[in-house]
Amino acid sequence: MNDPVESTDKRSRGRPRGWHDKTEQNTIKSLDRAIVVLQRLGELGAVTLTDLASDLGQSPATVYRVLVTFQNRELVDFDDRAQLWSVGPGAFLIGATFLRRTSLVERARPILRALMQETGETANLGIERNGEVLFVSQVETHSNIRAFFPPGTVSEMHASGIGKALLAFMAEDRRDAILSAQPLTTYTAQTLTQLDALIEDLRISQGRGYAFDADEKTDGMRCIAAPVFDAFGEPVAGISVSGPTVRVTDEDIEGLAQAVKSAARSLSIAMGASV
Repeated sequence: MNDPVESTDKRSRGRPRGWHDKTEQNTIKSLDRAIVVLQRLGELGAVTLTDLASDLGQSPATVYRVLVTFQNRELVDFDDRAQLWSVGPGAFLIGATFLRRTSLVERARPILRALMQETGETANLGIERNGEVLFVSQVETHSNIRAFFPPGTVSEMHASGIGKALLAFMAEDRRDAILSAQPLTTYTAQTLTQLDALIEDLRISQGRGYAFDADEKTDGMRCIAAPVFDAFGEPVAGISVSGPTVRVTDEDIEGLAQAVKSAARSLSIAMGASV
């Protein structure tokens, strides 16, 4: 039989007396309102201060103070050029403990590790978040020259192997909404910034089952990616290998692509997909 004094002591360490009371006296109103701003920003994606304040029915000055507070902790980002606010990588870092417990990340780890060992290149897992690729897991190669996308890193989808793999297999209306949201940034001479050329590249990617980033984000770095599907047949993530052009040569692409597709298929099956 448990000692009642010990049980009470253990309980008090995790919650105060009267913790069942969820009434107004036990909530911080200003914090609750700030969290509502962050949650709504996540739902809307990139948005102006005026539009966000109007959507929330709050004054722009109040919402601005909340956003700046979050920005100081990197929970939100501000695009000075477009004057748009969006959720920042700090929000991912806070939620990383949850992501580590989700089936996607947990089940991907041994698959990523095996993929890295098979190919000798860094293996990555990314998801689409607010029209961008959010890298959520990575197993680095042991080679000195390597790609590095730590969890929490974000990238524009049109200049990312995983981004293009997801774009190629997602619903066209969602794809078009992402690609039309803002101009396609040029990173290198190889970046596909003309919409017609990008759409054709995505069509080819869909037909062969993988996307290829040919020095499109960083000169001298290549990436091969394939989509991961859920039980509903929707692309929920992408798996890739990335490495320098001197190792990921034209002759190596097909062999690496088969390894990546196999890894993505294994994770898709683990997520309940029929593939």
